[in-house]
Amino acid sequence: MAHMFLNGGAMRGGLLHHLLAGSPLIASTRTAAKYRFYSVDDVCPALHPVSHGGASVAGELYDVPLDVLRDKLLPAEPPALELGVIEMADGSSSFAMLLRRGYSGALIDITAHGDWELYRSKKGKNV
Repeated sequence: MAHMFLNGGAMRGGLLHHLLAGSPLIASTRTAAKYRFYSVDDVCPALHPVSHGGASVAGELYDVPLDVLRDKLLPAEPPALELGVIEMADGSSSFAMLLRRGYSGALIDITAHGDWELYRSKKGKNV
């Protein structure tokens, strides 16, 4: 099992939540304040680690079996994202999807929102 921080469509109520195959929710939580937060092509969120000017981002932490991560969750992620390790608000580490290094597509900085669902609701979109 691996801790996986989710902040988009695989969270509770999201269209991709079924891909977790019953993986238990550990907590609704936040990252450490070390990330910029982007909307990628206005379709999915992405964390981007920074040394200055970062913020804490809301999400959910799950205990995901590695085979579920490999076979279900990761294949559903868009090409703009890659698996990485992040720091949580409590100082622990977790897997998460990060903005792929060198990505050059359309990005909207939503760091000030700090929450994908909040950003989407303000845009009048379903999560």
